[in-house]
Amino acid sequence: MSISSSPKAAPVMDARHFRDALSQFATGVTIITTRLADDSFLGLTASSFNSVSLNPPLVLWSLNQAAKSMPVFSGNSHYVINVLAADQAELAMKFAKPSDDRFAGVDYTLSPTGLPILAGVSAWFECHNRSRYPEGDHVIFVGEVECCDVRAQAPLVFHGGRFLSE
Repeated sequence: MSISSSPKAAPVMDARHFRDALSQFATGVTIITTRLADDSFLGLTASSFNSVSLNPPLVLWSLNQAAKSMPVFSGNSHYVINVLAADQAELAMKFAKPSDDRFAGVDYTLSPTGLPILAGVSAWFECHNRSRYPEGDHVIFVGEVECCDVRAQAPLVFHGGRFLSE
């Protein structure tokens, strides 16, 4: 079931003011990883991660529709959501910036389907790419978690446009 509604009149919204307001919500930081057709890897930093359901186990994240990686994430059957630890801000920045090889010098192991699980993360979730929902300028990806693991430690937190740790 999908329910949506439209306001009676479109509100006038200042984009910068809206971003500033959103920045007051502290969020964790993830790196989403997958495999390209040539067997190389793709990864990107995302703070738009949330749980959806325990039964079945579902999570979500979102990606800008204009992202160059959109065709890959839309078409691939699986991806891994890596939840970053407090000491991984540099890794988050590496995967947030354009690069020919974001995985250069990065330690990782492979998931059951052969996708990168980054070393030192607090948790990871290997997901089947269950569904996608275009909304505004982003696409919401819902992943069905097929396996996961946790290494409890302090989280990397993003708030007010910067990384925070303990």
